[in-house]
Amino acid sequence: MFVTKAILIERENDKHVAALREIDDGLLSVGNVVVDVEYSTMNYKDGLLITGERSLVTKFPMIPGIDFAGVVADSEDPRWQQGDRVVANGFGLGERHLGGLAQRVRVEGDWLVRLPDNVSPFQAAAIGTAGYTAMLCVLRLERLGVLPDDGDILVTGASGGVGGVAVALLSKLGYRVVAATGRMSEADYLKSLGAAEILDRAELAAPGEPMQRQRWAGAIDTAGSHTLVNVIAGIRYGGVVAATGLAHGIDFPATMFPFILRDITLSGVDSVMQPMAAREEAWARLATDLDVAKLEAMVEEIGLSDVIERAPRILAGEIRGRTVVDVNRD
Repeated sequence: MFVTKAILIERENDKHVAALREIDDGLLSVGNVVVDVEYSTMNYKDGLLITGERSLVTKFPMIPGIDFAGVVADSEDPRWQQGDRVVANGFGLGERHLGGLAQRVRVEGDWLVRLPDNVSPFQAAAIGTAGYTAMLCVLRLERLGVLPDDGDILVTGASGGVGGVAVALLSKLGYRVVAATGRMSEADYLKSLGAAEILDRAELAAPGEPMQRQRWAGAIDTAGSHTLVNVIAGIRYGGVVAATGLAHGIDFPATMFPFILRDITLSGVDSVMQPMAAREEAWARLATDLDVAKLEAMVEEIGLSDVIERAPRILAGEIRGRTVVDVNRD
């Protein structure tokens, strides 16, 4: 019997309680591959899972952690052998299935992606679901025809994980990036990632006119609500918005005008249930298109015992970039 440390969410007296626990592997989820986790991460959704601010957990007890990177310890799936380096993102980890904020996980082989040779487990965690989602958004802009010469690309929530990686990716690919943030003190940091211009989030946060000055050829939005509506109102004719977040809100108080008068495309990007071919393409592109030095500048590393305190701070927008969790360090 293997004992593993994990963040465990339980329901006690109708209250949502998260704590660092030791559990035996008999409590792990059903699956055909066991992975020794080296690193997990803290994402916005993990903040929601741990605090219980939104009812995302479908069963208790639950281990949060929507992603992890590590090494296969045991496998009944012929595609995976002991020692293979793997990463997992989404598929209900932390919500419907025990997640990655643990020293060991048991998952389905169908959920695993083999790490590119030049990406370490630490780097994979630093990229995490946030970076993988950012890559999906960049791929969406490319597929819908937004090219570097078409004009500026706006990234909202640029100080966060998805936004920061998106800025770094887009700038390396030759796009001129405008980074919107609620923390103007992070301007130098965002410029170091490749942003050419910094925009105060306040300019986008309040209700605005449905049709505004055409400013951007495309955008990656992590906010939703009035922010997304204002982004769309400022997109140039024929432009594209890849929407993948709701940090500002889940509402969408928009009109049809930008869509039917400027031929705007709003494309939703989900990272949880992407097919394997899309996952493998995203990770292959991350291995070549993401500047490792810029990635390292985004990362703060913590131990398992720091996770619970970190969760509400992520929801409050107080955390810059990416938070990597060394699950083998308290």
